[in-house]
Amino acid sequence: MIRNELLKTLIPMISDQLVVCNIGAPSQELFALDDQPSNFYMLGTMGLASSIGFGLALAQDKPVISIDGDGSVLTNLATLSTIANNPCDNYILLIVDNGSYGSTGDQPTYAGRKTSLAAVAQACGCENVIEVSAKDTPQALQSALDAGQMTVIVSKCDSGNVQVPVIEMNPILIRERFMAEVAK
Repeated sequence: MIRNELLKTLIPMISDQLVVCNIGAPSQELFALDDQPSNFYMLGTMGLASSIGFGLALAQDKPVISIDGDGSVLTNLATLSTIANNPCDNYILLIVDNGSYGSTGDQPTYAGRKTSLAAVAQACGCENVIEVSAKDTPQALQSALDAGQMTVIVSKCDSGNVQVPVIEMNPILIRERFMAEVAK
């Protein structure tokens, strides 16, 4: 199962949640599958979806799901220490680990080799870390939402992208409509 197929399975659970989605192909795929004002699409800043989502969770009480990629998390590993040391039970970090930098041509990441992002998250002190297959991710995400407990989910899926259009929505509009959803 590739990331796009995984995202399709998650739509029923995330459509009414605040979602911060990783740069490039993941945001474009989510936008094409189910554009929602409650989705914040990263159009820049590789490696910061998890940090932005975590900051949002700290600033308000609604559940926040960051959908990040293994390549992006690898570029900002310090965020895992920050998350571990500042527990926030309305935050879920979903790392879509396809072992590649999907937005730049599917070059392999170290998470596709020896590096276990679940082990790194645990070593940083994250207490609720789950590594699951792509097919088991919807159940893991629903369990995390039901538990109301900060959770890091590493979803192992296959590498690959689907062709979807670039998000042409103005970034200011993305921000403003997302902020309106946060304020509700």
